[in-house]
Amino acid sequence: MPSNPPNETYEDFKAGLVAIVGAPNAGKSTLLNRMLGQKISITSKKPQTTRNRILGVVDQPKAQLIFLDTPGVHRASKLLNVRIVDAALATIADADLVLVVTDAAKPNTDAERYLVAKLKEHRKPTILALNKIDLIPKPDLLGLIDQWAATHAFASVVPISAEKGTQVEELIAEMVKMLPTGPPLYPPGSLTDLTERFIAGEMIREKVFRLTGEEIPYAAAVTIDEYKEEKQGQLVRINATIHVERDSQKAILIGKGGAKLKEIGIAARKEIERMVDCQVFLQLFVRVEKNWSRDTKAIERFGY
Repeated sequence: MPSNPPNETYEDFKAGLVAIVGAPNAGKSTLLNRMLGQKISITSKKPQTTRNRILGVVDQPKAQLIFLDTPGVHRASKLLNVRIVDAALATIADADLVLVVTDAAKPNTDAERYLVAKLKEHRKPTILALNKIDLIPKPDLLGLIDQWAATHAFASVVPISAEKGTQVEELIAEMVKMLPTGPPLYPPGSLTDLTERFIAGEMIREKVFRLTGEEIPYAAAVTIDEYKEEKQGQLVRINATIHVERDSQKAILIGKGGAKLKEIGIAARKEIERMVDCQVFLQLFVRVEKNWSRDTKAIERFGY
């Protein structure tokens, strides 16, 4: 944390932690990336793409918002999902403000009812972002706002489209109103506390989610075995392993003649190159780790 000058009081400055929570596939990571103006949190149409808490910092003229993007909250039974949901709910306890993101096109899910019940336990100031309003008829919006307002004492309800950027600035303004007064928690211009090594691993996992079928993504974890800058920072060399649970999944992930793994590697490399702004040499390996998602030690080794 930065040290503040002794005579600087920050009486008119606001800063705080904002937990972004919601059901799987509500658009939380898309919203975080939109507010940051840069991609740090991976996205896909498959639920539970986010597995870790992702921190992003947004600076405003007289405020700093530290967002904590969390995995989708739902009633979990599998060990990995229980760990992931517990981590998301724990973030609420640490936050100054909770931002609930919900999918306006798919309201009243069991996951959302479960989340609202958890919100009542914490009693934190809460704002609702009613996302994906571009996917519903405008006349339905007021009724939807009323439905949500009846479920919880939200400080405000803001209809948005994270994908298109609709009313995102208005949402940020509403959140700033709710933040406590105090100095910035991170140096101005900070984006995240994540390393490029971690984000590179997440970008590889995103391509697995996007380019493979229903079974593979949830059985896959990514570890970065080597992340090395060469040629005075003009080249980054990355060796990564994609871990799956069965030999059949490994075969699907590699594809005929290595075609699927090559497709994943090319897509991930382009994404990582945009992040590091230099050439990337990416080499991917696939390893079978039998039933890792049900093994506590393996889950912890992979960082969940």
